[in-house]
Amino acid sequence: MDRRRFLAGTGAVLLATPLAAWAQQAAKVYRVGLLGGSPPNSPGGRRAWEGFFQGMRELGYVEGQNILVEGRWYGDRTDRLPALAAELVRLNVDVIVAGAAPAPEAAQRATSRIPIVMANHNDPVGSGLVASLPNPGRNVSGLSTLAPELVGKRLQLLKQAIPESPAWPCSRIRPRHPRRSS
Repeated sequence: MDRRRFLAGTGAVLLATPLAAWAQQAAKVYRVGLLGGSPPNSPGGRRAWEGFFQGMRELGYVEGQNILVEGRWYGDRTDRLPALAAELVRLNVDVIVAGAAPAPEAAQRATSRIPIVMANHNDPVGSGLVASLPNPGRNVSGLSTLAPELVGKRLQLLKQAIPESPAWPCSRIRPRHPRRSS
């Protein structure tokens, strides 16, 4: 009886081993390309990239475990950007996180296949990076500091915060209305 149990148990283990190995395949390790002016270990770069790395950790991404980070930094030499962006494309990263302009533009010129996330851009629509803010299209998305539709609202809030005041220069400005031709 013990021999039968042993053989049955051994057979079950031998049959289950391939299934367990198949079910426990290693999770994909994503390659993230960073393209920016300053590396994360520099004083300026630390401020710029700290939130990114913290957010990745909060989402469960740990460098060396399930993501590999490939950083390329141009410093004050923007002429190096095309080569650095092309290098990230050659490394076949899964996504490129580009800092402020002109890094997203260089990344977009280097690839139309790899997704690009811009960390901060003044005018992605005007620069041609995206078709529009609500529907970026192409392979670029991210954050923009420009919101032209908010300019009027900002002025309205400013005027409410500082009501008619002699020091308020805009209180003396009246909008001009175009003359109507008869």
